[in-house]
Amino acid sequence: MKVSGFRLERMDCSAEEQLVRLALDNVDGVDGLEFDLGERTVVVRHDTDGEAIEAALEALDLRMEPMPVVEETSLSERLDEATERRVLVVALVINAALFVAEFAAGVVSRSMGLLADALDMLADASVYALSLLAVGGSTLRKKRLAATSGYLQLGLAFFGLFEIARRFIVGEDPPDARTMIIVSLVALGGNIATMLMLRRAKSPEAHFQASWIFTANDMKVNGLVILSAIIVAITNNPAADLIAGAAIFIIVASGARRILKIAHA
Repeated sequence: MKVSGFRLERMDCSAEEQLVRLALDNVDGVDGLEFDLGERTVVVRHDTDGEAIEAALEALDLRMEPMPVVEETSLSERLDEATERRVLVVALVINAALFVAEFAAGVVSRSMGLLADALDMLADASVYALSLLAVGGSTLRKKRLAATSGYLQLGLAFFGLFEIARRFIVGEDPPDARTMIIVSLVALGGNIATMLMLRRAKSPEAHFQASWIFTANDMKVNGLVILSAIIVAITNNPAADLIAGAAIFIIVASGARRILKIAHA
């Protein structure tokens, strides 16, 4: 049995950890994985060619670099399927609820920033749902679920970008900045609650372990919406909201592209 280490510069949240797991699930001979999201690394125990593992990781476009494993790594045992399902269900419910709340608030307040943030929540929820449905399932089933999730996210992201372009051209009244700020703060609280719940698993091999960087990433998205809301309130101009929405939609589209790479590997 061999042990190989890799640093993935862009692997900074639990959703991307899930994508790495799905990608390596396509590689025969992989026996165990150990993640450190804080250091953005993954250690792989395998009895197959290391080049196949490197190829699978490179396809994710996470800026993969091999790294030496100084000491023999003792990988933790995977959690049992019942525990996996229970924690994934909680994470899914939180993200799905935040999606519904942000989407409804985005429609009412006419904020593309909130709608884009809602889609970001939906993207996270879809990864948890994908992992939940794939627990104990075949590789072919995982690929099909990944493809469905990826195409859905990509389609919604492109629709959002189209709507932003339309609003820039025809002009729109500024969104309700107060609603944007309040809902983004609620979403931030939900992100922190999810992170704390995932961290309690205390297993580097668990599919759903997150790090403080996970919260920091979502905080950046929430912060972007809050900042755009403040600018809208000051200028009475919707441009900041549209720009924030476009940036988030692009992030979601990039994540969907990575999912589709796995699905079609």
